[in-house]
Amino acid sequence: MKKLRIMIVDDEELARLVLREFLSVRQDVEICSECANGFEAVKAAAEHNPDLLLLDVQMPKLDGFEVLELIPPEIAVVFVTAYDEYALRAFDVHAVDYLLKPFSADRLHAAIDRARLRLGEITTAAAEIAAAARPPEQHLERIVVKDGAKVTIIPIEKLDYVEAQEDYVLIASAGRKLLKQQTISSLEASLNPANFLRLHRSVIVNVERVARIEPYTKDSRIAVLNDGTQLPVSRAGYARLKELLGGRI
Repeated sequence: MKKLRIMIVDDEELARLVLREFLSVRQDVEICSECANGFEAVKAAAEHNPDLLLLDVQMPKLDGFEVLELIPPEIAVVFVTAYDEYALRAFDVHAVDYLLKPFSADRLHAAIDRARLRLGEITTAAAEIAAAARPPEQHLERIVVKDGAKVTIIPIEKLDYVEAQEDYVLIASAGRKLLKQQTISSLEASLNPANFLRLHRSVIVNVERVARIEPYTKDSRIAVLNDGTQLPVSRAGYARLKELLGGRI
């Protein structure tokens, strides 16, 4: 049997030690890399091409969900987490395995055996999993985008607008435009509706960037942003904008 190449990602050294010890009895796995934070994990995943990540959820710099968004989707992932019940239900729904800290060696081995069966499968989109695991009252605070080898973190208040482009979204921020593989609907569900509004089926805008609404044709309008960008506005989008902004438009 081919050895399973495993990468351990956890910011706690003791947690990494426990995983190493539990794995040391198995002849069918090898640890190809260990990482103490999310940035290291994204780089190491590209360099070492692991079969499986044992991935902590709560980490500084990049959390486990953000790492998952930035690695190839065919890498199997087992979350290692002290996360709450809501998140665990989301993992169940999306068939992502998890180890709830503290866990036994037997539980780890069972998770690895299940992960081996799923090797090479394309998992549910990472952004969809992250959105499902987030409590309804908790909104996205930043967006992570991988552009080649570079990881860009966009604080949510710096987001100008988002435009759907087939299986991707174009993210506009401070004059920059980046592509991310995610549906516009899943991103919309993660944003605070008091600050971000679906102007059109293909556009979400930061309402603070809207300078004015202008007629475009007899039955349509455009939103003009502070930097001059023009975005389409549907009838429903205009109604939502009027409701949100009141007499300001």
